[in-house]
Amino acid sequence: MKSLKMTTLVAAAAVTISALSMPAFAADRVYKLKMAETWSSNFPIFGDAPRNMASIAEKMSNGRLKITIDSANKHKAPLGVFDMVRSGQYDMGHSASYYWKGKVPNTLYFTTMPFGMTTPEQYGWFYEGDGMELMQKVYQPFGLLSFPGGNTGNQMGGWFQKEINSLDDLQGLKMRIPGFAGEVLAKLGAKPTNIASGELYTALERRTIDALEWVGPSLDLRMGFHKIAPYYYTGWHEPATELQFLVNERTWKKLPDDLREILRVSMKLASYDMYIQSYHESAKNWATMKTEYPNVEVKTFPREVLVAMEKANQELLDEKAAEDALAKEILDSQASYMKQARVWTNISDRAYLDSVDDLAK
Repeated sequence: MKSLKMTTLVAAAAVTISALSMPAFAADRVYKLKMAETWSSNFPIFGDAPRNMASIAEKMSNGRLKITIDSANKHKAPLGVFDMVRSGQYDMGHSASYYWKGKVPNTLYFTTMPFGMTTPEQYGWFYEGDGMELMQKVYQPFGLLSFPGGNTGNQMGGWFQKEINSLDDLQGLKMRIPGFAGEVLAKLGAKPTNIASGELYTALERRTIDALEWVGPSLDLRMGFHKIAPYYYTGWHEPATELQFLVNERTWKKLPDDLREILRVSMKLASYDMYIQSYHESAKNWATMKTEYPNVEVKTFPREVLVAMEKANQELLDEKAAEDALAKEILDSQASYMKQARVWTNISDRAYLDSVDDLAK
């Protein structure tokens, strides 16, 4: 009995010491993290998201969490963020998951998929469906955590030097287009490539490429593509493009629980803020483009081309699912969620827009 009492007293003392010392230490310590971004310095919208996140995190933590950001023109590796965060050279990164498909093929499914989910549908899949869990299945073996990092909404199909009238026009077409959409176009005879944002205008101007897709009016107008490519096509390939925050898992584990939660909330809020900003800028810049640059011809791909794209896309999805069990799990989850969510999208958004259009006739 005496031994039990002594054990209880020792345990109580240990708890008291812990309670007195640990929170005080954690409350006083400032955690300084370094982030590498794919974007060049002062790049609008994409670059705003990580800075917004860092500001929110610092304010919510009362200065205990400070995040400095190195742009691509400093670290010189815009498409090297995955490796820099994985190695611990940087604690965090801001980029896009589909840039890593050459290293880890299953990463490409977490940015966007051709003919896939819209932004609200995709956010539903991430946060209420299986999206976050499946994304961690892909990234955790590499010592990384991935979180949604900001959405552009539906992207435009790209700027073209020549009009696309048939499938023949895709043969040998050199186009900057990353992700799964690049694989779809390759299957149809095009030659997709990926080029960092800072090199896009020059590549198109010098005809190193024949066409490119970037984002949409929110960012395309200031890039000046309308000056060198007259045809602007509507989208099919990126209906909801989600960027990403990467976190080194060792860094994550070193943070106290409260700072992890602050970081998680800051990333989530900054991501949604970027979606709002991107939507606003697209609406504003679309109006500017139509009034100031009336010679830009807005086109939709011919039905023949869209049908071929959708067919190639489905064939590639089936191939990926057959080759890799995790790819199948991800693709099945996305298809199942979209099937359920799209019914509501049609009943709510599509039905509303159709009704308003009918009234305007």
